[in-house]
Amino acid sequence: MQTDIDPRSLIGRKAFDRSGHKIGTVDEVYLDDATGVPEWAAVRTGLFGRDAFVPLEPSELVEDGLHIPYERALIKDAPDFGVGRHLSPEQELQLYRHYSLALPPPPPPDHDFGRLAGQDDT
Repeated sequence: MQTDIDPRSLIGRKAFDRSGHKIGTVDEVYLDDATGVPEWAAVRTGLFGRDAFVPLEPSELVEDGLHIPYERALIKDAPDFGVGRHLSPEQELQLYRHYSLALPPPPPPDHDFGRLAGQDDT
């Protein structure tokens, strides 16, 4: 998915499965903690439904909504962690496994740990 899209523009958009069937409406967007890039969306799957978390990569935003390249059944079976809360690393791992996505690389080690801002390398 394009990473330059304002996440707020996704909220309220219709979401479709790989066959083009409407599965619900984007309820929330979750950003990656390290990069701030939109990573997951919670899709409300019906009037009294639950929220299904879907990956924004490799989903595609087109005029009529968010197209998610997975089957409706897989999306509806995704873990539901409730909306409005931060996703923990363990919850994200569950989602990566659910969608059989490659795990993201671990963040690089912080070589500057303990240095004060503004200190020179000398």
